Amino acid sequence: MTHNTPLSPRQLPHPAVGRRRLMTAAQLRAHGVSAAETGERCRPGGPWQQLLPNVVLLHPGPPTSDERLHAVLLYAARARNGGGNGGGNGGGIGGANDGAAAGVPVGVASVPAQPGPEETPPVPAYAEAVITGLAALTLHGFAAAPPLPSLDVIDVLVPGLRRLRTTGCARIVRTTALPTAVQVAGVPVAPVARALADAVAALADAGVVRRLLTEAVRGGHCEPASVVRELNRARLLSRPHVVDAVDSLVAEGRALAEQRLYRMVREHGLPEPVWNVDLRLPGGPCLGGVDAFWPEHSVALELDTRAHRQREDDALWAEYARKREHLERLGITVVHLTPRKLRDCPEHQATVVRTALMAAGDREPAAYVVVLPR
Repeated sequence: MTHNTPLSPRQLPHPAVGRRRLMTAAQLRAHGVSAAETGERCRPGGPWQQLLPNVVLLHPGPPTSDERLHAVLLYAARARNGGGNGGGNGGGIGGANDGAAAGVPVGVASVPAQPGPEETPPVPAYAEAVITGLAALTLHGFAAAPPLPSLDVIDVLVPGLRRLRTTGCARIVRTTALPTAVQVAGVPVAPVARALADAVAALADAGVVRRLLTEAVRGGHCEPASVVRELNRARLLSRPHVVDAVDSLVAEGRALAEQRLYRMVREHGLPEPVWNVDLRLPGGPCLGGVDAFWPEHSVALELDTRAHRQREDDALWAEYARKREHLERLGITVVHLTPRKLRDCPEHQATVVRTALMAAGDREPAAYVVVLPR
């Protein structure tokens, strides 16, 4: 037969214009299309093309960015029967391990219609496959990430024991634990911090790394601590250009947290404190610096902006604890806030501070301390 021979006895459903036209080899067989017929139609000059092992693009032109994303997911997703989609052996059309993607109905992988009032939403289409790296950052809306059409490969997270290999536009990234995916335009995408770590792992350009990390914090996508935890987990903090970018990230995160703190005090009517001061006993040692201090109430506030390596993080926390314990022995109440809490629930944090200020009258007078600019 030639690629112009009609598919009989059963024709494939013709997808609407603008929809993805992708099918797995198993889905094609379920529609009565044999492996030989599929192979014939995927020959050079034919109406179809094999985009990835066992993933067929049902038109001859270049795939759209959307089709490339979903082709990678079809290739990497685990089948309902527990097998892969045929990519594990790197086989061609009709490989022995073919299987429909978990939750993908047999048929064209197109944009699902909106469920009616009595319909239940479809189950997730792609099991054990999550887009990560630069493609994920682009989907999250990062201006510093390249547009999808310019990406030669799309990173996809899969469990470490899956038998898949990097091929074509699909780059396999193995992990011991898949993160909970975020749905972006119908695509399962890794959370920003994880996607950043996977992107940085493949980048050597210090400028690009710095821009991505800065945008993550400045754009409100995530907090520095979550980014650095993922970088540490991926063992990327030994790379000099990553360490330099992390230093900028920490500084950026602290500046944003301080802005949120100033805004919280103003917008929620709290008394104006003295900002960024060192506390010292008269003629004695320095007690440490605090981000805000209300002398008449003996209330100090500290922002926890730790975001370094685990060992340094533990040392910083131990220093926080020692300083807090010392101040509280002197009768000074210490309020401890995190940047994330200031971002997500500033009203509640203002209530915490106000409660500490109001309780000052019920406490024993605090020791006299000297307040110095930091």
